[in-house]
Amino acid sequence: MRRLALLLPIVLLAACGEVGMGVPPPSQPSVRQVLLEPPEQVEALPAQTRAELYRSLLRASGSGAPDGLLALFPVVQNGDVRAAPAFDGRLDLLDGMDGGEALVLNLDGVTADRWPLDRREALQGLSEREAAEIVARSLATRWGLRPRAALRVERATSAPYAAAYAEGVLRLNPALLYLAAAHADAR
Repeated sequence: MRRLALLLPIVLLAACGEVGMGVPPPSQPSVRQVLLEPPEQVEALPAQTRAELYRSLLRASGSGAPDGLLALFPVVQNGDVRAAPAFDGRLDLLDGMDGGEALVLNLDGVTADRWPLDRREALQGLSEREAAEIVARSLATRWGLRPRAALRVERATSAPYAAAYAEGVLRLNPALLYLAAAHADAR
């Protein structure tokens, strides 16, 4: 009986997850899980976790089904659906590179999900709207997008992709902005 009394605290601690070999370490969410989360939850992740997820996103950027439907960056042009070209693992989407070409953007889309204007520490002091403009210009340059009119940039909260382009509309998942900002901070 005395042994049982000595083991009781250990058993209780193990049951609460405080001790024991069977307690799994907290797991990092996958890129696809993060893309489905609201931006506020992605913003709340530690910066190092967001930076690691961004690197994973870049590694997986060119993968997906041959038709591009499961790709993290699907592109539809001339009726063809494909995955966008893969990115280099060191790519900084917040570098603002636009290739020297004037690109007119329309961030005031017709959707009800507008780009927030409040500045966020997790976006290097930018608002989501400002970060979306920079990322849209970077993607348009890298993908060689030349829409006939203004490139419409829509906010695609909890979309299963990071960014998708179809016939003059670039849909950005806000989670991509938070991951890209953490990567830029980590450099």
